[in-house]
Amino acid sequence: MDLEAQIQLLIDNAPDDGVTPHLVAAIAPALRAIALKLRYSQYYVLQNSESSWVVTTLSNRANPGLEKRVIYAFPTIQDVSLISPDGLDPQMLAKITPVTHILFQMVALEPVDSIVFLETPGKTTHTVEVRRTELEKLMQQHLRQLRSPKQIPPDIA
Repeated sequence: MDLEAQIQLLIDNAPDDGVTPHLVAAIAPALRAIALKLRYSQYYVLQNSESSWVVTTLSNRANPGLEKRVIYAFPTIQDVSLISPDGLDPQMLAKITPVTHILFQMVALEPVDSIVFLETPGKTTHTVEVRRTELEKLMQQHLRQLRSPKQIPPDIA
């Protein structure tokens, strides 16, 4: 599914409250910009039996007190077991998810700091980390553009 179809699906599935579909459309350029930096249009995300995404806590080797919570996104279902022993757990399910939906969901996943996209099947060395703060900043820029009044051309008269 291409990015435009993914974004349209997000808009179509947004609550029909008169606001949310417009907000999703407003942040779509931010989702698209980050998705274009990634190699695949969809990734596998590990879920538990309650359909919640599996969050991994990583510690900094030099400073063990520094931690971040990440979700891994895998290019193939076989890659799930490369990083996470949970991938072999029969209670876990790797679900294919459109990349824009993964990015959109990250905003709602409050304790998550980043999503780590594995970009080369069979290898854990080529990854792209998308930080929540980076995505939120980009989304805020697009929302500000939406709210800012349109500039009146100086030669309107």
